[in-house]
Amino acid sequence: MLRVRRTVETKESGAAMGQVSIRYIVNDVDAAIGFYVGLLGFAEVMHPAPGFAMLSRGPLRLLLSAPGATDASGAPGGGGHALADGTLPTPGGWNRFSLQVEDVAAQAARLAAAGVVLRTGVINGVGGRQVLVEDPSGNLVELFEPVLPEAAE
Repeated sequence: MLRVRRTVETKESGAAMGQVSIRYIVNDVDAAIGFYVGLLGFAEVMHPAPGFAMLSRGPLRLLLSAPGATDASGAPGGGGHALADGTLPTPGGWNRFSLQVEDVAAQAARLAAAGVVLRTGVINGVGGRQVLVEDPSGNLVELFEPVLPEAAE
C-alpha cells in the first residue's frame, strides 16, 4: 500500500499546508499519466493540453509538463516553456518525492514485473528502506518503508 502524509508543516510557521505541488518535466505526458495513475495510485485531475496534466494523490499534486509545451492555441507557456536563451527543461536527475509504503521489497518487485525501471535495489538506510524507481521519462520516485517510528507518519 502506498501512502502520502496528510499534512506538511513549514519550518517558518509550523502551519499545516493542505496541498503540496511538484512539477516534473516529462517527455510524454500520456505515458507519465499511465505510470502515475496506473501503477502508483494517482488520480487524473486534468489534462487540458497534450503537453500538460495535473494529477493528485492525497495532499500531493503532481504537475506534468512536456519540454516546449504549448497551450491550446499553440502559444508557448507553462512549466515546459523554454528559457530566454532557448534552453528547454529536461527530465531526470536525482531530485525526487517520496511515497511511504508498507513493504518496499514487494512494491519494487511489483513495479519491476510491470516493466518499471528501478534505478536502485532496496537500500537499507538510517530511518528505513527505500528503492528508487523511474517514471517513463527518467524522473525519480522514492518508495520508502520506515523502520523507525520517527520516520513514519
